[in-house]
Amino acid sequence: MNHKKDLLEKKIPHVQTKLRSHHIVTMPEEIYAASGIVIMGRRIKSLIFSTDIAIIRNCNADAVLAVYPFTPQQIIADAIVSTSSLPVFCGVGGGTTTGARVVMLAKDAEALGAMAVVVNAPTSNAVIEQIARVVDIPIVVTVLDENTDIDARLEAGTSILNVSAAARTPEVVRIIRERYPDVPIIATGGPSRESIRKTVEAGANAISFTPPTAEELFHGLMTRYRNEHESKTNKAEQK
Repeated sequence: MNHKKDLLEKKIPHVQTKLRSHHIVTMPEEIYAASGIVIMGRRIKSLIFSTDIAIIRNCNADAVLAVYPFTPQQIIADAIVSTSSLPVFCGVGGGTTTGARVVMLAKDAEALGAMAVVVNAPTSNAVIEQIARVVDIPIVVTVLDENTDIDARLEAGTSILNVSAAARTPEVVRIIRERYPDVPIIATGGPSRESIRKTVEAGANAISFTPPTAEELFHGLMTRYRNEHESKTNKAEQK
């Protein structure tokens, strides 16, 4: 169903504040066609892929996908979870960071209040099994292609698949969905609204969205400020 039409039919009230209404990162409306994944009573359709607290605090996503290209650290997880107004899916390694440290990080992430833990594609099934024994939150496992042994992942304790296959993501999601109709799938939305639409149609239950950087957002804001300044200056000169 068209999202705008759906909003009109339901007559959903929108409440905004004077200062924040024009400075918020909004999720593409194509994401709302996804079914969502209900985790502990909360429905998650959109995840913002960011560790930038300022962006996390100023977006309308349902949750945060806090995965970053460094070895995970408890102090980083604590900073994000404690300051986020959204549930956090917390990266705990599994690539460069392996073994007992991943299990320890997952345990700590749950204690800090994370909604779920996310492990990288190279994570062994043995480590996933160990995590499943010590945490009571979902384990999200990253999948790079359709050749992943999904059965083994699920048997080890995987709760949700996180498909990240670049331009092939819709195709990979479709293949996995055909084989596993009931497995919860998060997938990267890609660079455009069309790629998001295709990924949702392929069977993704939730979409991770990479927002513009703070630099890009600030550039737009400064451009607006300059235009407003020039307009005021021109009006003053005309007087």
